Amino acid sequence: MSQHMNIHRGKYRCMDCGKCYLSSQHLKHHIRTHSGEKPFECLVCCKRFTTSELLVSHGRTHTGEKPYKCLVCGKAFSQRANLRTHKRIHTGDKPYKCFVCNKAFREAAKLNFHMRVHTGEKPHSCLMCDRAFSQASDLRVHMRTHTGEKPYKCEVCEKMFNQASDLKAHTRVHTGEKPYHCSWCNQSFGRSNTLLKHQRRAHGNTTSESKQNLTA
Repeated sequence: MSQHMNIHRGKYRCMDCGKCYLSSQHLKHHIRTHSGEKPFECLVCCKRFTTSELLVSHGRTHTGEKPYKCLVCGKAFSQRANLRTHKRIHTGDKPYKCFVCNKAFREAAKLNFHMRVHTGEKPHSCLMCDRAFSQASDLRVHMRTHTGEKPYKCEVCEKMFNQASDLKAHTRVHTGEKPYHCSWCNQSFGRSNTLLKHQRRAHGNTTSESKQNLTA
């Protein structure tokens, strides 16, 4: 909150947007967001940045350096912000809440994705058909239906799949694992959709009722 208030109280004001900063250096960095100036260039990939701090942070993508370490589990990160987000896994903190349904998230980006459930926004369009998706990852998976790409391979029988979830479900054919249990009888299944079909046929449940009783 104190950092946010500095935007209003600082004596160095941006003439473009009115934001205020406590130092002329911070104002100088901010002005580059308007001018587009990026004077700091990566010597490896030539990507440019507005501040030297951003360049240093970017450099870790090339060196693999991860100086920010979680004191709870030991996982390390290249960015301080990523560590800050990770810590919420341990604390359970979910500061970003949907104002429509009150569902909470650890990351602002996850909340932004979730809001599309309510708005119906689908900004990621397939260039080969008329389908659109709310998330870029869903579009990437969909594109494989056009390209035929199947990047996920079963190590047992070498069968290929276009989604990791399909490979995971297939692997249970080999392991015999059946993690989906019917709550009305003692039968178990390797796939959730097989359980739902069983519940409808054997127990006469509707789709909504079946989903509510689906356990894994």
